[in-house]
Amino acid sequence: MELLALTAAEVRQALPMSAAIKGMKEAFARLSAGKGVMPLRSRVATERGVSLFMPAYAEGDESLAVKVVSVFPDNSQKNLPVVAGVVLVVAADTGMPVALLEGSVLTAIRTGAASGAATDVLARREARVAAIIGSGVQARTQLEAICAVREIEEVRVYSRSKVNRERFVAEVAGRNGITERVYSAETAGEAVAGAEIICAATTSSEPVFAADEVALGAHINGVGSYTAEMQEVDVTGLRGGRVYVDSLEAAWAEAGDLIRPWQAGEIEKDFVVGELGAVLNGEVEGRLGGDDITYFKSVGVAIQDARAAAMVVQRARELGLGQLVSL
Repeated sequence: MELLALTAAEVRQALPMSAAIKGMKEAFARLSAGKGVMPLRSRVATERGVSLFMPAYAEGDESLAVKVVSVFPDNSQKNLPVVAGVVLVVAADTGMPVALLEGSVLTAIRTGAASGAATDVLARREARVAAIIGSGVQARTQLEAICAVREIEEVRVYSRSKVNRERFVAEVAGRNGITERVYSAETAGEAVAGAEIICAATTSSEPVFAADEVALGAHINGVGSYTAEMQEVDVTGLRGGRVYVDSLEAAWAEAGDLIRPWQAGEIEKDFVVGELGAVLNGEVEGRLGGDDITYFKSVGVAIQDARAAAMVVQRARELGLGQLVSL
């Protein structure tokens, strides 16, 4: 048996952001249409971090894969990635393993692409000012993705570490379709004030900006929180906010942004308008007016990985990327 092994650099080469955004729209649309199999991810927690096991199958493009990804926050002190993982791609017609992909880059790209898809569907067409809360790997692909679907002219970046956010600014400004006008903000409020697109990519357990600082008409992407205990965005404070998710089942199991206010009796489950895929399929309305505040909450779902991995393998074969490994 031979596997096509692909490095992080090869995954990145095979999956440009514009293609990834298109792929995520397809994945979300199929998920909401019931054309996929996606058990809730299993998690194994240790005293240092958590490992997640995420299988999925999507009909139509025959995407079948499983991702194993670990999030160990203390790794940053060991000069190791906080997020690390691999994706195993399986042939849907035979069940034979066909490829093994570096998973952290795939995760970052598909997570950014999900926000790119949501921004394209929900944000105002004329949006030009963006705020990024966070300065890690996920924040980079968030910014790249929103710049792929909107003509962003100004970006404000905030994270708790001034060193990290200034490094982020230096590394992204003027690259990968990003404007040169990228600034380090001293507070989250400074970053968010007047921003038309906001992306939160942190591991915070409390809201990372004040809801009343969000301008009418803004669109928010929240991708950092992925457990019931984590919360980046105060959804109850958004003025008439319209909330969308990647998966209703996954969101109500893992999205602390929704679970915490629901458990406190502040919202009901119908507070969520619906899945992004349902908007793409024309089953649920998206933005209704220019003053709507729209919020896309993503916990990340395995069908994204399966679709992205299938795209990577196809493109890698066309480009002659990767190395065949005999098992």
